[in-house]
Amino acid sequence: MKILILGTAYPYRGGLAAFNERLAQQFVSEGHDVKIETFTLQYPSFLFPGKTQYSDAPAPANLSIDRSVNSVNPFNWLAVGKKLRRQNYDLAIIKYWLPFMAPCLGTIAREIKKNGHTKIVSVLDNIIPHEKRIGDKMFSNYFVGAVDGFVYMSHSVGRDLDIFDKNKKRIYAPHPIYDNFGDKLTRDEALGHLNLSADKRYMLFFGFIRDYKGLDLLLRAMADASVKDNEALQLIVAGEFYGNEEKYKQLEKELGLQGKIIWSNNFIDDAEVKYYFSAADIVVQPYKSATQSGVTQIAYHFEKPMIVTNVGGLSEFIPDKKVGYVVEPSVSAISAAILDFYADEDYDRFKAGLAEEKQKYSWKNMVKAIQDAAS
Repeated sequence: MKILILGTAYPYRGGLAAFNERLAQQFVSEGHDVKIETFTLQYPSFLFPGKTQYSDAPAPANLSIDRSVNSVNPFNWLAVGKKLRRQNYDLAIIKYWLPFMAPCLGTIAREIKKNGHTKIVSVLDNIIPHEKRIGDKMFSNYFVGAVDGFVYMSHSVGRDLDIFDKNKKRIYAPHPIYDNFGDKLTRDEALGHLNLSADKRYMLFFGFIRDYKGLDLLLRAMADASVKDNEALQLIVAGEFYGNEEKYKQLEKELGLQGKIIWSNNFIDDAEVKYYFSAADIVVQPYKSATQSGVTQIAYHFEKPMIVTNVGGLSEFIPDKKVGYVVEPSVSAISAAILDFYADEDYDRFKAGLAEEKQKYSWKNMVKAIQDAAS
């Protein structure tokens, strides 16, 4: 097949780019002709909460990536759509994560479809965003109208899709494992690279820091007397702030957690991801709302147990007590899971469950789901 992936890719960074590039590689490995069409402007700088949208890493090898899409210029959407329409792809895949992108991506998709040949399939991260804004439903409805079929990665997103459409073809396929960050390292290798002490035990909070991800809940759980009094226990917070950094640093002071938190508050380059996950005993996702999370799939790749909150679709992917803990999004529940995990020094006791469960989350399954949604 001749396949187009429309969305975030190099030179942009982050989980969206990682997903689209890894998906393209899977299609290529199965013998398809794949091109990624990405942005010249993804977000206006005043709308982007982080330090930079761009990657410092080299371009991914063996992928065809063109930059042509301006997310805020309607004349560009029409021109790009007409260009892609003429290229007569069999299948166009659009990752949808934010209603802000609906006018751009929906208009381009409508132009492409005028060739009477290209099928449009959307892989849905979210259709109703975590941080809601006026106009979200109107924008998402416009995008849904341009799509022929959907792949949803958690059942909570499938239920949200019902608000906009109940008739078009839809396929459930969970988020595949991110296996593009290298192999697991020994704990000593990882700690040496990060300049961390081998005498401590480390939990990991990983990824962009936004209010809905519940880092404040985790900090308060760290302040529970039984957790705080474990002198060996520390929390690594690895990721860039997409919000009020001072709020969390002030909370650290108020709770007396200085020396318990290791802040690594920059975007974590792909080459560095393996060190953080290999250093950690357990990954904590104390989210207040969620659909699914790419962090879960990185943890599966490195076979790290997880503490996740029972919100959105997170619990769909974490069998409780088999690969970690599913708890309520409360300070007491999170601290209880931490205490239970560290009460037993068998840090590998979830390893067999992780190795078994991770087999469910393949890129081959995602490719098949997309093809089925287009049929």
